[in-house]
Amino acid sequence: MSDTTEPAYQVLARKYRPETFADLVGQDAMVRTLKNAFATGRIAQAFMMTGIRGTGKTTTARIIAKGMNCIGPDGQGQPTTEPCGACEHCVAISEGRHVDVLEMDAASNTGVDDIRSTVIDSVAYAPSAARYKVYIIDEVHMLSKSAFNALLKTLEEPPAHVKFIFATTEIRKVPVTVLSRCQRFDLRRIEPEDMIAMLRRIATGEGAEIADEALALLIRAAEGSARDATSLLDQAISHGAGETTAEQVRAMLGLADRGRVMDLFDLVMKGDAAGALTELSAQYADGADPMAVLRDLAEVTHWISVVKITPDAAEDPTIGPDERRRGQQMAAALPMRALSRMWQMLLKAIEEVSLAPNAMMAAEMALIRLTHVADLPSPEELIRKLGEAPVPPPPSGGGGAPSARSALTRAQGTPRATHPGPSGPSALGGNTVTALATDQALARYPTFEHVIELIRSNRDVKLLVEVEAGVRLAAYQPGRIEFTPTDNAPPDLAQRLGSALQRWTGNRWAVILVNDSATPTIVEIRDADRLALEARAAAHPLVQAAMATFPNAKITAIHTAEAAEAEAQAEALEEVADEWDPFEEE
Repeated sequence: MSDTTEPAYQVLARKYRPETFADLVGQDAMVRTLKNAFATGRIAQAFMMTGIRGTGKTTTARIIAKGMNCIGPDGQGQPTTEPCGACEHCVAISEGRHVDVLEMDAASNTGVDDIRSTVIDSVAYAPSAARYKVYIIDEVHMLSKSAFNALLKTLEEPPAHVKFIFATTEIRKVPVTVLSRCQRFDLRRIEPEDMIAMLRRIATGEGAEIADEALALLIRAAEGSARDATSLLDQAISHGAGETTAEQVRAMLGLADRGRVMDLFDLVMKGDAAGALTELSAQYADGADPMAVLRDLAEVTHWISVVKITPDAAEDPTIGPDERRRGQQMAAALPMRALSRMWQMLLKAIEEVSLAPNAMMAAEMALIRLTHVADLPSPEELIRKLGEAPVPPPPSGGGGAPSARSALTRAQGTPRATHPGPSGPSALGGNTVTALATDQALARYPTFEHVIELIRSNRDVKLLVEVEAGVRLAAYQPGRIEFTPTDNAPPDLAQRLGSALQRWTGNRWAVILVNDSATPTIVEIRDADRLALEARAAAHPLVQAAMATFPNAKITAIHTAEAAEAEAQAEALEEVADEWDPFEEE
């Protein structure tokens, strides 16, 4: 009885891993440089391979190691970019068991002790069997600073029999001192055309049928990574059980139908909220992830925006003919402002959906927002439409009533009749000097505004609010205030105001209540000024047109040219004041 064991299944990413430079996909520039270097014997002492995941960095390192040590089937070969794959060194390196080719994962061995034990302590010894001793360090950017420093001297002056090959996805994290000692190769993302040919060749080798549209979905999901594309193809072949369709790949990747995504995009841009929600619900019922739908919408938005700017972008081999035609039509019809607004709102929506407890509810709310702003006019269109709107005639009539501020000014400058004091020689008694001193002290407050500023400078907020809102000034002169209190004024306002002014000035103030003043309060004056400014703004033809177009609109804030100019001057002055003058004497 014979015991037959079936060979273990090998995933496609390993089964079809390139063994020679000819097998590498999409890296022609690097291959050309290496071929010239090997042909002229100018093989660098250290190589640095950088690029995104799955572009072949470690694979290239192994191919270089094989090329350096290949001796050919006859055992007489020299370093070559076309290793035979049959000699003992090629076979051992391919199987990862060559004693002179040491692979180290810097993500797991980051310290200086790891570098010392693996590299520094062994470089002095000649290779056991091969032509060169090759050190392949993957994810080299993960090494610690001390490990890099320990490696520098050996890297700059290695023995003739030693070669280094580094691989990294984070080239910016590698010290410049290390980069300067290496020959650098940037492995590119695999172009869609090359990826399609590669996946089609693998599928044919596996005897699997896969639709072109399904291949396009796999390539788009791989984002330029050959390893990711091959792994996804492996999964898709198993999912399709011999014949894989685009619908099966969409289900496998959790994607919505691309045509249905375009339908949803069209509904959103037309402002059809009900239709967009219905389409989203249908895609959700068919298994599409709400987050994936929004990401697809963002991808479509980006693609259409690029096509609008660069029409040649539509000639993408991963885009089907129907999708290309619809995208070109949308790019021609939609303004860039609407596409930019759609992009910004989708980015925000994707963030919200990722944080929401219910992804579907968040996606629906995002679509409602998108449809409601989709048909909003641009600022230029809005101004043009408002300018074309009929403007009601301005109100007729003569000059307006005198302002509230002028009434307050008259009250300050016209003191009420007061009782005459004693006259004649007796009035010039011993208190004359004191009275003159008092008059000079109170002369610092010639108007009622100076009294308000005095209250403000002493930070009595309660009294300031009560005076501004509760005092109808009847007459004012330094040291004497007559006013009529408003209905809401506190009953002890006059007494507290007089006490406070006496405390702050050192002089007695006469604060008298009268009954017949109709002068507006300071708060009413402020409101009157604001209302007057709003009335002027409301009389502007463009504002009137806006109010007619949007009946519920309100004026919430007014920024005058004078205020803007004052702010600009204040900022300029403040900036000059902060400048440092190197010639200024200390």
